[in-house]
Amino acid sequence: MRERPTGATATIGRTGFPAIRSRTGGTLNIMTGANQAGFNPLDLLYASLSACLAMSARYAASRMGVLDRLTTIEVTVTGEKAQAGPARVETFDIAFVIGGDIDEETRQAIVRAAEDEICTVSNTILGNPQFRTAISA
Repeated sequence: MRERPTGATATIGRTGFPAIRSRTGGTLNIMTGANQAGFNPLDLLYASLSACLAMSARYAASRMGVLDRLTTIEVTVTGEKAQAGPARVETFDIAFVIGGDIDEETRQAIVRAAEDEICTVSNTILGNPQFRTAISA
């Protein structure tokens, strides 16, 4: 299986907002104003988690043999920032809506598999990843 290159580069000048470029050439402009449409860095964190969980839930449904009964998966992620200490999200609020002819027990199993086994983003957030930082001029 061929692996997709991953990673992103943010570029910002003395003024303005960051421009993001993925290793595959995708681009995204960051907006931080309260009334500006678009994504800010925290939105991107929530977006990464919601997308990963949605795709992981679909994969879990496939593994469980219920994909043909699934119509949609919607995952909404928001969060609560910590009041003290370093700036961070203290609590992630995750809401799954799994549409289709699937019973509650199977829905629960799909979500557990997505969150605890399959989704790289949720597993990374729940872990304690190390940072390797390089600095240059």
